Amino acid sequence: MTTLSIFDQSAPETPRVVTEDAGKIASLLAEHGVRFEQWSTRDLPADASSDDILEAYAGEIQALKDECGFQAADVISLNPDNPQKEAFRNKFLNEHVHSEDEVRFFVRGQGLFYLHFGDQIYAVLCQKNDLISVPDGTRHWFDMGPEPAFTCIRLFTNPEGWVAEFTGEDIASRLPRYERLAGAAG
Repeated sequence: MTTLSIFDQSAPETPRVVTEDAGKIASLLAEHGVRFEQWSTRDLPADASSDDILEAYAGEIQALKDECGFQAADVISLNPDNPQKEAFRNKFLNEHVHSEDEVRFFVRGQGLFYLHFGDQIYAVLCQKNDLISVPDGTRHWFDMGPEPAFTCIRLFTNPEGWVAEFTGEDIASRLPRYERLAGAAG
């Protein structure tokens, strides 16, 4: 289930707020300019290609492009049998920012976004049906867990795709990882 856990940076062991209420999650995230919505998903075959997925959601993707100026969309999918899963996980685990909004729509599975606002960390466990748009310049990181299983549509204003600037802060290492938060939500 989609979950938002809010931590104080000075006490990262235990969240001070936990909610599974999608409306409350959207409202709390909107206070920081983060867009959170839940869309209906399509029934697609397990072996649907990236093109099949992009075509199935062509209307929603075009609406976001028209509204927000995105230039490109692609699909990222990872499964537990991927031999590079640990390298992919490590790539996204350190706090970073982007010069464009980071938009993800979960077609399948789940992943955990950590958003750093002042002295608070918002951990958003996104699931199938969730759209999240993290504004450019927001300090954040992503944890897909040790056995990643997700498919997301990504949108970009930069046609080169995902480009990160790492902050060098170690805050990500002090927060509970996916294993603890996703387990607590299940």
